[in-house]
Amino acid sequence: MLGPVYLEGTYSEIYPDKSEDEEGMREFFKQFSFPGGIGSHCTPETPGSIHEGGELGYVLSHACGAAFDNPELIVAAVVGDGESETGALATSWHINKFLSPVRDGAVLPILHLNGYKINNPTLLARISHQELEQLLRGYGWTPYFVEGSDPDSMHQAMAATVEHAIAEIRKIRQEARSSGVAERPRWPMIVMRTPKGWGAPREVGGHRLEGFWRAHQVPLPDVKKNPEQLRLLEDWMRSQKPEELFDGGGKLLAELKALAPAGVRRMSANPHANGGILKRALRLPDFRTYAVSVGQPGKSEAENTRPLGVFLRDVMKMNMDNFRVFGPDENTSNKLDAIYEVSRKFWIAEYFPEDADGTELAPDGRVMEMLSEHTMEGMLEGYTLTGRHGFFSTYEAFVHVIDSMFNQHAKWLSICNHLSWRQDVASLNLLITSTVWRQDHNGFTHQDPGFLDVVVNKSATVTRIYLPPDVNSLLSVSAHCLRSENYVNVIVSDKQMHLQYLDMDAAIQHCTKGIGIWEWASSDQGGEPDLVMASAGDIPTQEALAATVLLRTEFPDVKIRFVNVVDLFKLQPSSEHPHGLSDRDFDSLFTVDKPVIFNFHGYPWLIHRLAYRRTNHNNMHVRGYKEKGNINTPMELAINNEIDRFSLAIDAIDRTPRLQRIGAHAKERFRNLQIECRNYAWEHGIDSPEINGWRWPY
Repeated sequence: MLGPVYLEGTYSEIYPDKSEDEEGMREFFKQFSFPGGIGSHCTPETPGSIHEGGELGYVLSHACGAAFDNPELIVAAVVGDGESETGALATSWHINKFLSPVRDGAVLPILHLNGYKINNPTLLARISHQELEQLLRGYGWTPYFVEGSDPDSMHQAMAATVEHAIAEIRKIRQEARSSGVAERPRWPMIVMRTPKGWGAPREVGGHRLEGFWRAHQVPLPDVKKNPEQLRLLEDWMRSQKPEELFDGGGKLLAELKALAPAGVRRMSANPHANGGILKRALRLPDFRTYAVSVGQPGKSEAENTRPLGVFLRDVMKMNMDNFRVFGPDENTSNKLDAIYEVSRKFWIAEYFPEDADGTELAPDGRVMEMLSEHTMEGMLEGYTLTGRHGFFSTYEAFVHVIDSMFNQHAKWLSICNHLSWRQDVASLNLLITSTVWRQDHNGFTHQDPGFLDVVVNKSATVTRIYLPPDVNSLLSVSAHCLRSENYVNVIVSDKQMHLQYLDMDAAIQHCTKGIGIWEWASSDQGGEPDLVMASAGDIPTQEALAATVLLRTEFPDVKIRFVNVVDLFKLQPSSEHPHGLSDRDFDSLFTVDKPVIFNFHGYPWLIHRLAYRRTNHNNMHVRGYKEKGNINTPMELAINNEIDRFSLAIDAIDRTPRLQRIGAHAKERFRNLQIECRNYAWEHGIDSPEINGWRWPY
């Protein structure tokens, strides 16, 4: 891709030192895969790129996202035959079921079969023509084959086939748009079969090169040491006849440059590939109007994500051409189904009469659901990178399916932050729900909060993690994330009934700070605390609050400070993350020498990792998920992993010198209560009314 970008002139416009002359060309060549230069894939530094390609599998889903709501756009998506073997690519052939010929652009897949990967033949290149055609037709495409090795005839054949495919796309569009009916067409695609290393020397050192796997990446590895290989390289380069293409100063001949389009019609200058140029700000309703009423903290319950669904419904209503919701068949399960009141799930495949009964399908739907996290995430990435906005929700345990996709997107954003010509794009917003602590029926397989550990690995400039404890906090955080740019925002919130703590004003204040003391839950006003009880996450917060009640009941004079964390990166020093607390502010909250019992949603060592440089880290004792689960009630699962109120209270007694001396009887009572909870769960299959009905008593 770099060669055409340079020849079109876009590269020199953005990077003037890579000028269109001999010296500029020398600099252009030198930087390739060179320290201080650019990578060997289509990195963000490459104008016209939205898809890095270092990790394979996402070209079709990215292309589909780019085509959504871009009715005149045609996205040519080149699929390598190695990439075609990945699971992510295999499922993304189904994008043709998600493109509306009425309102969307089109994707023209070009499956390039050159026969080999790094050191192996490719599967699709070794099956028969008939079998390959049947496979692609089975996916719903109309394939056109361009096959050969003679450059002149292949160029003519490819040009004619592309022109035919574009004419077919335009015909499909015209018919759909004139009728206004979105039916599923058979979109065209191209299969191009050429030799690997096309044009390279036929053999090197007695080994096959052109048309074989040895042509991959570095076909002549010893040119610096082997004079014969250097000669072969020079002959190969001279066979391209550069003297017929460039003038004496190294500039492309004017008559050849004139063959390319001009301005933004150049593929490398297409504004869709620098989506911030086209991005329009979302119109957002006032999230405060979706608040649940909270008279007193910890007295009432609500489903945390359901009001968010109502908010997203109205976001959709106000942005019907640049906002979509994505998810793998789980939006109803995740209690976001209010969005269907405005726009249903897109569907132009076969429709049965019974689908009218609650399936929420429509040929103009803007909610994209398919049981492939890869494809949904890829569509969202393509959508946001081309200037639009989106929201993705998925079960916590299975967000790991897109671990590496998140990694690649975060790396992309991180590099873009250093490129002044790359305009800001909307953040990637991920709601992680159906969380570890409420897997009452799904069990152990659905218990994994480790995505947060993956996110923390990435650059602090592009990652944000929020754990709102209740509805109003979730609304405040979500509105903030939808307004943000150039981040990956990860929001963790369960979908079940949970205690509500903060009215909207308090939630906004708390989320703005990201971390803070809950005065109403603390008993250390006017003095030093005996211990600090901290929490992050909905169930951990409930259990930490219940633990303080146990301690205050047993030891009425105990001084407890309750700290809640919404913005997880507040725990890091400000030198490591822009949201991090200063050391002074951290010490003010957590003290410099008092025990801290921290109840965390995820794996406990993540908190230690974030806070290891803090003054009082040695006194910080973290409880979190420890891979001890099965089909458990919420309290039983909490006990197994020691995040329950009784374990926390026992821990507090053990860590607080004064309580350690007088707390033996209290610890015995707490252990007895744990046993009673387990016995009740095993007999009745649910937690006891005392546990399920617990409320903040003060």
